[in-house]
Amino acid sequence: MTSTRERQRAAARARLEKEMAERAAKARKRRQTTAIVSAAAALVLVVAGTVWLAVSLGGDDDKGDTAAPAAGAAECAYNALPTDQRPPQIKDVGLPSNQQSATGVQTMTIDTNLGPITAKVDRSLVPCTAGSFTYLAEKNFFDNTKCHRLVSEGIKVLQCGDPSATGNGWRDTDGQGGPSYRMAEENLPTDKRPPYPEGVIAMAKSQDAGSTGSQFFIVYGDSPLDPAYTVLGTITGGMDLVKDVAKAGDDGAFAQQAGGGHPKKEVIIKDLTMSNPQG
Repeated sequence: MTSTRERQRAAARARLEKEMAERAAKARKRRQTTAIVSAAAALVLVVAGTVWLAVSLGGDDDKGDTAAPAAGAAECAYNALPTDQRPPQIKDVGLPSNQQSATGVQTMTIDTNLGPITAKVDRSLVPCTAGSFTYLAEKNFFDNTKCHRLVSEGIKVLQCGDPSATGNGWRDTDGQGGPSYRMAEENLPTDKRPPYPEGVIAMAKSQDAGSTGSQFFIVYGDSPLDPAYTVLGTITGGMDLVKDVAKAGDDGAFAQQAGGGHPKKEVIIKDLTMSNPQG
């Protein structure tokens, strides 16, 4: 009888030990799976948070461009707008490459119906903005568009770069267009007084940070604007044309909102080009 009880106890212990071993093995497997998932999630957060970096926001022409930037290059984040947040005024031409040159000087040439306007762009100061501008120019993004806004008092700017501002006359939506992505601001003149002197060409944006697109403005008189707008470059020719447009005045269409209005003297960008970086 004693022998039978001992055998039963031994069998029970064996079953218990087997169950405990199986449970321990399952627990180890769960811990391993959780660690793998957690590591993957952390990697996704790092990739998404540090650069918006490259894979999802890389350029259409270089979708596999995920390597670290080469010497003399900058890593840029071009933040694609969700498709359900793109009004008809948005012109989708894809995304620039996330790696852009940070060396050399480019010449921007704006060929208008009034004559050429030129500017110098230093890529060491604005690699991402210059890269975007070069990309859009290569896509003929600005061709046959109108400078839609003039502020002839106060901030003294002529604003252009809306791809939807085309054709005859004006529309209520003029000034709402841009590319299908946004980028962070660069080269802010926080230490300059005035921040935007006559001859500066800078990028327009909304009140939100990281909202720079394709619209730009030419400053034709020292401007008291807050230093929140990317300084793209400096006008080197054609300022007399801009001042003639300013003398003609604006129609006051935006007076109750952003200020100014459509320029009474029409400015049509026939072509906009960016030279290869020099130096």
